[in-house]
Amino acid sequence: MELTREALGGTLRGRRIAVLGLAFKPDSDDVRDSPALDVARRLAAEGARVVATDPAAVETARPVAPALDYRAGVIEAVTAADAVLVLTEWQQYRELDPVALAGLVGGRIVVDGRLCLDAQRWQAAGWQYLAPGRITDRSRALLGV
Repeated sequence: MELTREALGGTLRGRRIAVLGLAFKPDSDDVRDSPALDVARRLAAEGARVVATDPAAVETARPVAPALDYRAGVIEAVTAADAVLVLTEWQQYRELDPVALAGLVGGRIVVDGRLCLDAQRWQAAGWQYLAPGRITDRSRALLGV
């Protein structure tokens, strides 16, 4: 969440954040103890408009986190988003085309919360790629290395 806040200038209030993945793990609709759902709820609590999708877990997440804005698919979730967070490593999210998505979003910021995306591919498509624990071009610049 800190990476997202920092990338958006220090505040989440009023920002549209696309959350891809709500289930505890891919190929499941189980949201019990889901870190993805926890992050989505915390983003919303800080004033972000969280637009979330998951191939299987939307209906199981809805009663647990009714404040989120649920969408059927990736296109609907990322359209006009200030940032995109990949929080469950579904195969279809791994295969997303960053060039195609770039024309839909409001800001080219992607946070790879599961370390499942090809960082170089996303960066080559003009995205600011952020991931917890992963050294990126941006982190190198900030650290002066």
